[in-house]
Amino acid sequence: MSRIGKLPISIPAGVTVAQGQDGVVTVKGPKGELAQKVDPSIKVAIADGHVTFEIDENSPVNVKQKQAFHGLYRALVNNMVVGVSEGYKKEMELVGVGYRVSNQGNIIEFSLGYTHPIFIQLPKEVKVETKMERNQNPQIILESCDKQLLGMICAKIRSFRMPEPYKGKGILFKGEVIRRKSGKSASAK
Repeated sequence: MSRIGKLPISIPAGVTVAQGQDGVVTVKGPKGELAQKVDPSIKVAIADGHVTFEIDENSPVNVKQKQAFHGLYRALVNNMVVGVSEGYKKEMELVGVGYRVSNQGNIIEFSLGYTHPIFIQLPKEVKVETKMERNQNPQIILESCDKQLLGMICAKIRSFRMPEPYKGKGILFKGEVIRRKSGKSASAK
């Protein structure tokens, strides 16, 4: 049994959780609506303001896979409940001379030292805000109720200029520390 899978999820006020016939769990709240299909080897019970997950012993899936699914689907539904009630927020900053960022609606324009600007269109579920203040690195603030979507978008943005260890330039998460390396000129003589 998964220790995470055993934990019940408490449903906060203003959030509704429902289960469909085909194993789809739908969560609605003030920040949005999310849905997740749950494997038939996991039973979902919604009662008394709590959601619990149990392994179906009669399903043909092997035991290790059932145990993995037990913790996985509990974590996914918990992320959905937190997302629709509180939401998720990621802050990123651009470190480098001449790096700029701006947005118009859900289209972000990056100037990252390439010969051309980079544009990215964000889905409507993600809200974006950019800040360019004097003597500070440009910042991107992303907010969404879907943790998985937000993580994928952050990974895509970060892939435009990955942080490098020699100069410390790139797109970083706020507060992230890059372990710096000394270059070849610092080698022993």
